[in-house]
Amino acid sequence: MKHTISVTVLLLIFFVLAQLIGLGIINLGINENVDANGIISFEFKETAIGERPDLQPGMSFISIIVAILVGTSLALVLIRFKLLKVWRIWFFLAIVIAMTISLGTLLPSLIAFFVALVLTILKMFKPGIITHNITELLIYPGIALLFVPILNVFWMFMLLLLISAYDMYAVWKSKHMIKLAKFQAKSQTFAGLLIPYQRIKKVGKKTKGKVKKTEVQNAILGGGDIAFPMLFAGVVMSDMIFNQNITRVLSFIYTLPIIICVTIALALLFFKGKKDRYYPAMPFLTLGCVAGYVILRILL
Repeated sequence: MKHTISVTVLLLIFFVLAQLIGLGIINLGINENVDANGIISFEFKETAIGERPDLQPGMSFISIIVAILVGTSLALVLIRFKLLKVWRIWFFLAIVIAMTISLGTLLPSLIAFFVALVLTILKMFKPGIITHNITELLIYPGIALLFVPILNVFWMFMLLLLISAYDMYAVWKSKHMIKLAKFQAKSQTFAGLLIPYQRIKKVGKKTKGKVKKTEVQNAILGGGDIAFPMLFAGVVMSDMIFNQNITRVLSFIYTLPIIICVTIALALLFFKGKKDRYYPAMPFLTLGCVAGYVILRILL
């Protein structure tokens, strides 16, 4: 088992909360219009930071892949030259923007920005388990709300497959994702869920058994592992609303099998994984997304 039971359950709870909040915020980001003839139409609202890029799904797919590669490369350069201040500024701005988009579905844009700014300051300068993980629940819905309208189900499947392959390479082959995760955790700028805990480690030997020593470990789940299943579920939900004439409430409910299956896949990874080893989560989460989508299509 990768972590203790209590920590694993807590990570799974935060993961489910993030997915549900994400779907809810995406749903709130959709306007429902009724014309004089009683015909209902839907459109995505403008985000709190302005209009989205005007891209077709195929171009959105390419743009996201390029952004991931460029962003990862820049992050590794910053780590290589120990440019921690530049990294923290970049991290700060990204968090403010993402949370502003999320909160903008509930609050006026200016208020959403100031609330996001305060929360980001707390996250960066008063770090703690609660402030870190609670703010994480508002970051990825903002990212999803930005990209869901410019993707479709087909390209979302393609994105999941490519990201899964990249995740396996980055963790098992090049190992640069492990290096990036360790740097983020050490610099208290980790993008994802993070729960530090103490674990008993047995070292040495005595006549009556091994000497026990406690050590602090971090249970982590990367931001991409939260964002991509959320993005997939959001694209599927919006497809039902815009293309299948299913109400927003029912679309939300029909999307729940995806969240359930993805959570089961993640739980299996945590419970079957070995401690002190890193695993690429995206292949497992992608299988969960596919299983959930199959169930959804059967229900429809």
